[in-house]
Amino acid sequence: MTSKRTMTLNLSDLEMDVLETLATRKDISKTGVIRQALRLLQMIDVRAERGEKIYFENERTKDKAELMLL
Repeated sequence: MTSKRTMTLNLSDLEMDVLETLATRKDISKTGVIRQALRLLQMIDVRAERGEKIYFENERTKDKAELMLL
């Protein structure tokens, strides 16, 4: 069994609005949105460390935009 820990997260009004909107659109909890975001950021970080590039592609036009990481 995985243990769980609690933390307090302070968000601006705009950040909370985004979190609530995503939770509603995805039909998951706000905690679920944060967990998905962490998994996505971890995957992006691992791939970037390997020297891989990450792109978004427009399905209609096939235009590509590279995700720039800081």
